[in-house]
Amino acid sequence: MATVVVKLGSSVVADDAGEVRTELLEALCDAVAARHEAGDEVIVVTSGAIARGMRLMELSVRPRAMEELQAASAVGQGKLYRHYDELLQARGVPSAQVLLTFFDMSARTHYLNARHTLRKLLDWRVVPVINENDTTTTDEISFGDNDFLAAQVAILIGADRLVLLTDTGGLYTANPRADPSARLVEEVRDVEELDAYDIGVSSSPLGSGGMRSKVVAAEMATAAGITVAIASGVEPGEAGRALAGARAGTLFPPQRGRVSSFKLWLRYAKPARGRLTVDEGAERALRERGTSLLPVGVVEVEGTFEAGDAVEVRCEGRPVGKGIAGYSAEELRRVKGLKTNQVRELLPRATEEAVHRDYFVLE
Repeated sequence: MATVVVKLGSSVVADDAGEVRTELLEALCDAVAARHEAGDEVIVVTSGAIARGMRLMELSVRPRAMEELQAASAVGQGKLYRHYDELLQARGVPSAQVLLTFFDMSARTHYLNARHTLRKLLDWRVVPVINENDTTTTDEISFGDNDFLAAQVAILIGADRLVLLTDTGGLYTANPRADPSARLVEEVRDVEELDAYDIGVSSSPLGSGGMRSKVVAAEMATAAGITVAIASGVEPGEAGRALAGARAGTLFPPQRGRVSSFKLWLRYAKPARGRLTVDEGAERALRERGTSLLPVGVVEVEGTFEAGDAVEVRCEGRPVGKGIAGYSAEELRRVKGLKTNQVRELLPRATEEAVHRDYFVLE
């Protein structure tokens, strides 16, 4: 049995006019039903609510104003899920709509609650159909056409495979629509290889992601030990092969040295509320010895944050990492540069660490 997360971009779900690509969704649901019958657990992450709402409201271009994006999503969300529900139900597969926000991924308690809910649905042999809850989000709709959301879902559920379906055959050395010499990259074993490729952004009038967000999502998931495929969602049979684990599109094998799900959550999902500048001695200790950051190593404190918020750590402008603050910004400004015994005199009940090593991840 394998646990598979499959993500469909807006360009796969809907055409340029915002009409649902029913034949493609039928083929995808065939593939999901086949994996479900084989005993696999499948989670679908879908874009397309905004695109569907645009079509229903006869909007010719993707809105830019937040309230318009949210309104378009509200119009399209339920109607889009109905397509999935009816198609999966016709194939004997029960489904459930799950709407998540960036806050659900950035707040640890919500993150764990999302994991428990998805785990229970999978135990019940229900296929969750997930989309970002664009209607109520207060931040910019920034999951990257749901690629980052799909990666986070794969990480939090401990998936075996993440399949990112797009309207191209996978990752190419350049944009195949603009460069006839562009060739398909069949496998990426080292993310440093990506520097040699021309990876642009979305060219679709409906989507907000593009190949770059898919590559970053692949980097996130492979760091958690998850195999990733970027494959065509429009070429017949390709989605089914990718979901079954057969060769399709561009393969990203798991990276060596698996990173804990907590540190991946911290690196990619927890927004930083402030910034700490540290001296070179503290930077060396963090990088080379894996120690905690103590107040004595802190040179400057920027922003307004509380203990438990995430903060960036930098040294002379260089990014060092990201961690969970053990102090509020106000407290840390009082004790920065002080040794532990001096800190205890000012804040007797405070923790010793400005950022504990267990709650810190290097850049």
